[in-house]
Amino acid sequence: MRLDDLTLWYLENPAAPRYVGALKLVSAGKGVSLHYGQDWLASGFALSEDLPLLDNEFLPPSRLSSDVQRAVGAVDDARPDRWGEKVIRFVDKPKRLSLMEYLYYAGDDRFGALGVSTSASHYRPRAAGPLPRLDDVQQLSEVVAKIEASEPLTALEAKIIAGGGSPLGGAKPKALINIDGEQWVIKFFNNEPVDAPLVEHAAMTLAERAGITVAKTQAISLVGSHAVLIRRFDREQARRIHSISAGTAIRAATVSGGEPQMGYPELARILRRVGVAHANMNQQDARELFRRMVFNILIDNTDDHEKNHSLLVVNPVENGRLKLAPAYDVLPTNSGQGYQEFICGAQGRNSTLENAMSQCDAFGLQPPEAAAEVTRVIEVVTSWKAHFASVGVTQRDIDSLAQQIDGDYLLSQRTGFEPAQFQDLPRKKTRTSPFRNY
Repeated sequence: MRLDDLTLWYLENPAAPRYVGALKLVSAGKGVSLHYGQDWLASGFALSEDLPLLDNEFLPPSRLSSDVQRAVGAVDDARPDRWGEKVIRFVDKPKRLSLMEYLYYAGDDRFGALGVSTSASHYRPRAAGPLPRLDDVQQLSEVVAKIEASEPLTALEAKIIAGGGSPLGGAKPKALINIDGEQWVIKFFNNEPVDAPLVEHAAMTLAERAGITVAKTQAISLVGSHAVLIRRFDREQARRIHSISAGTAIRAATVSGGEPQMGYPELARILRRVGVAHANMNQQDARELFRRMVFNILIDNTDDHEKNHSLLVVNPVENGRLKLAPAYDVLPTNSGQGYQEFICGAQGRNSTLENAMSQCDAFGLQPPEAAAEVTRVIEVVTSWKAHFASVGVTQRDIDSLAQQIDGDYLLSQRTGFEPAQFQDLPRKKTRTSPFRNY
């Protein structure tokens, strides 16, 4: 099937899908454009800041490198992740591997509330069977292992993995399953040096102790390994929540022709500008994002790229405010590389508390407030060994992770941080937010 034209749909209520507009393959096959339909222009909403309700064709960035395929604005978040693309290539075997094929074959359970159809009059996504259930997990893990090993699948195995979909994430083997009517992502062991699924569960629950809102996780035992379950945060019973990645939000907020600053400070500025308001200022999303940044640095989670942070769009038709989605994909990479994938401060991506503190004003924090947040996270991370052991991480894996988390580079930052040095710094004047009383 050759797919040059598809249609985009909004599925907040899957029982009543709404046509959004036409998708078209452009930029020599490397990009996908969007043209809103008339009904959506009359009563819809801007899918992202760079897709205002205007009657024209929105094009993806014109300067795409030879290996980059990107859809315009929030549409890009409807594509499968790298693992999803791998499954599509292996199971569906499309004759052409353009972004349109990836958008179509991703199916109906993609990230957020957008859907892709071959029809402009009816929502007709790529057909798939029911999601696997918890009883199918062992078989599902074996199917995933076959894909990783490039071994052929039976028709039944192909049907199982095709029904699993692939929400936002990365290249790690995963699938969707149904647990008591809720969708969960399941991630499998993939021959990592440590039991990565169990370590992810331990890191996520440790992050929660540090005051970070995390996606709910469970660790389950399989034959010879573990898997980790992560409940989807873009689903609320039967309702789907329109969501965008941090990369989409930052690109959308960047002045045309400018270079997007992919990092925590810029994401924090967006949250302070168009984020939801909180009655308790200590619960601001920007403040929590600061804690996440510090936690990722200290726990050696350097895989904190633009797709590993997301925003929920609250009441998109009425106001379109952005809310920081629960944290996910939080686990030590055990790399010791010394830099994050996301910019942290004035020193770029350097994995240091000094760098994190350097632009704390972007998060709406005065230096003493930011220092207090750092201290809070340090206290929690200091207990990481006992916490990891309490959830079942083996001593061998703890010793392996300790080479980085308790290595000189990170341990010296935990023990050497002095909040007192930030108490007497001149306080920057802050402007009252126009959204404070929203």
